[in-house]
Amino acid sequence: MLNQNKNIRNIVLVTMVLAAIAMRLVNTQFPALSNFTPVGAVALFGGAYFTDKWKAYVVPLLALFISDMIINYMYAGKFTFYNSSLFMYACFMLMVWVGTLIKKVTALNVIAASIVSVMIHWLVMDLPFVYGMPNTWANYGTLLVRAIYPFETNMLIGDAIYGAILFGGFELAKSKYTILRAERQLAL
Repeated sequence: MLNQNKNIRNIVLVTMVLAAIAMRLVNTQFPALSNFTPVGAVALFGGAYFTDKWKAYVVPLLALFISDMIINYMYAGKFTFYNSSLFMYACFMLMVWVGTLIKKVTALNVIAASIVSVMIHWLVMDLPFVYGMPNTWANYGTLLVRAIYPFETNMLIGDAIYGAILFGGFELAKSKYTILRAERQLAL
């Protein structure tokens, strides 16, 4: 039984990473879907449910790193890493932390966490120095306004939809499978 549970848990982790990678790759083909990915929802979910918090951080970061390498290869013809990626990874680490603050999973708590996560991404990723621009309030304001649509709007919608699937799906599974009811956290 223990090995079966461990296999199921590993399948959950791998599925989350693959889904996040796949959606980021799809988004490169459809610019209107920029930032409409499950990565933010995965970060919140991991923070809320994973007992081993280090795994909550690894899952979204691994998905981001692998998809970044593929996307960069698709566009630049080589596997490369950009300094701005460090800021993005920091944003998603903060999103996992926000997920740890969800003590009781309710629709309102998940929505609030999603909004806070998008705000973190919006405020950090649009800092002028992240993209090598002069660090002025005017540049920051311009970047903030330009990012609202489609980037941050899509991220908020993506977090809402994928969050509903992840959190709602797990809560539904808890109602059907007794092994999940005993403890709110996944011992992954």
